[in-house]
Amino acid sequence: MENHSVSAIQDEYPEDFAWCYGCGRLNKEGHQFRTAWDGEETVTLYEPKEVHTAIPGFVYGGVIASLVDCHGTGSASLALHRKNGFEPGSGEEPPRFVTASLHVDYLKPTPQGIVLKAVGKVEEVHPKKFKVKTEVYAGDVLCATGEVTAVVMPASFAK
Repeated sequence: MENHSVSAIQDEYPEDFAWCYGCGRLNKEGHQFRTAWDGEETVTLYEPKEVHTAIPGFVYGGVIASLVDCHGTGSASLALHRKNGFEPGSGEEPPRFVTASLHVDYLKPTPQGIVLKAVGKVEEVHPKKFKVKTEVYAGDVLCATGEVTAVVMPASFAK
């Protein structure tokens, strides 16, 4: 499923930092997760492909972890960008985050063939550090929860 109707934070990342396997818009082999605001929460929609199978009929847990991870860093970027007075589409380059920690709890097997919806709540814990709590739904079924601690990308990551 492509979710190009919303203004996602990943659309704003500069080309040098748009190659992430999870959320990089320039990585044609990757998932290309796209994270946007939905009121005060963040949302990423994604439909896993057949190759993302754990056992027939169910999504591989690594894809769920990747979704929680990139949703978390994208949500942190949205939150700091908004705190700085900007929204996606404003023309201002958003801050880029990396993962300091990732925790995922798998609550129920995640069925294939259903659009997954990651819903996040962002909490600032330091001016350069955010926690994002995420729930992952397949339809109306809560399949996983997770938490990402995201930090502003260090300057040493730049070329």
